Amino acid sequence: MKNDLSSPPVQETNSISAYGNQRRNMLKFFGASAAVITIGSACKDKNNNQNDGVNLGSGDFGILNYAYALEQLEAAFYLRVTSNLAPLNLTAIEAAYFVDIKDHEVAHREFFKAALGSNAIPGLEVDFSSVNFADRTSVLGTAKAFEDLGVTAYNGAGKLLVDVNYLALAGKIVSVEGRHAAIIANMITPNTFANTTDSNGLDGARTPAEVLAIAAPFIKTKINASNLPTS
Repeated sequence: MKNDLSSPPVQETNSISAYGNQRRNMLKFFGASAAVITIGSACKDKNNNQNDGVNLGSGDFGILNYAYALEQLEAAFYLRVTSNLAPLNLTAIEAAYFVDIKDHEVAHREFFKAALGSNAIPGLEVDFSSVNFADRTSVLGTAKAFEDLGVTAYNGAGKLLVDVNYLALAGKIVSVEGRHAAIIANMITPNTFANTTDSNGLDGARTPAEVLAIAAPFIKTKINASNLPTS
């Protein structure tokens, strides 16, 4: 899969697709959830960027920072894609899908940032140098890889969460990621929206270590996940 993550910082756009929820409504929904589960200051100094990298922390806080890192990556990718859709030869509805997905990923990113507060890891530096943002195949292939990875990441991390409120919110987010994965798969090859499921119709799951290893080529910032729970 060819992907290009080395690029200047991308500014978020204010465009809102007529085909999906407005971004402000997404943020309103997640903001209400954040008010319910605002995280305390139990691990304030856990994520300082030291020689061993940005420490995600431990326990539920660590898992939420792990999810926040992945949402940062996805949001950065879709912000870059939607900054110039013209070269991708998209239909009007395909372009609208990309804008909707971008709005969702930005909302997810901002939700985790707000909920974690002072415990949130800093903004990560991404590297999209392997992605050709002027090529439809490269962009769609990367989008599919990110969405499939996100689904397996949430599925694998769910069992590591202790607080049921966090687990419920993770379930709400992964269902959206699954919709993204289906849309992207169908844009690549029509009628293949569920081609990532197993013979039982279930999505896969990956551990944080497996996910971060796959995502590593796209993230310049060193991440230390050594304190995350494993069971």
